[in-house]
Amino acid sequence: MTEFLLFFATSTSGVLFLGFFLGLKHATEADHLAAVSTIVSERKSLWSSALVGGLWGLGHTISLFVAGIFVLLLDFQISEKTERALEFCVGIMLVFLGLNVLRKLIKGGTLHFHSHEHGEHAHIHPHFHEVGHEDEPHTHHGFSFNPRALLIGMVHGLAGSAALMLLVIPTIGSTLMGLLYIVIFGIGSIGGMMLMSFLVGLPFHLTASRLNRFNFVLQCVAGLVSVGLGLFIIYEKGITEGLFV
Repeated sequence: MTEFLLFFATSTSGVLFLGFFLGLKHATEADHLAAVSTIVSERKSLWSSALVGGLWGLGHTISLFVAGIFVLLLDFQISEKTERALEFCVGIMLVFLGLNVLRKLIKGGTLHFHSHEHGEHAHIHPHFHEVGHEDEPHTHHGFSFNPRALLIGMVHGLAGSAALMLLVIPTIGSTLMGLLYIVIFGIGSIGGMMLMSFLVGLPFHLTASRLNRFNFVLQCVAGLVSVGLGLFIIYEKGITEGLFV
């Protein structure tokens, strides 16, 4: 077991494989899944959901690679305050993404409120609009470029660049190997997020046509989780960790 760990700590191939594995694991972090879920919740095609994850991973890798160039080639230092500020921006982004999902649900007519009177008593209750085939938005099953997923991945990549650089710099001996490590890490995160987006998109895909009410609930959950997690990150970075103190 000791020799196995030593292999990963010292050999080039071991370090790169570890980078790929960490990239896969990195895709499963809560804020990443929450952000991607807000986009996947609008998709009916599983292939389209997986592509959203792939674009997120690509944007994430682009940001990490650019940050790696500045850190490894130009000796640029990412301060703790800068890292907290970037994480704070992620929190704001999650809140907006979640609110956008909820706004579309209400504006799109999925949810209505009706008032009724029974004698002297009046009450209001929600009504779900069951979308028929003629009312459904047209869904493309081929490749559809989604700039939102790419930009979200880039923001997440910038926010996570400081932590990755702290991991890369002590481990990698040369600048070239450091950049290669980031690329391998990025490939892992692309694959991991494509898989997670496919799995997250599965319940939305299965409920989109026949179980409209349950699909509505799932989209609400995706939006509310994104807003809640975003507010938590904003509070944690802005108040608890003293970004504005």
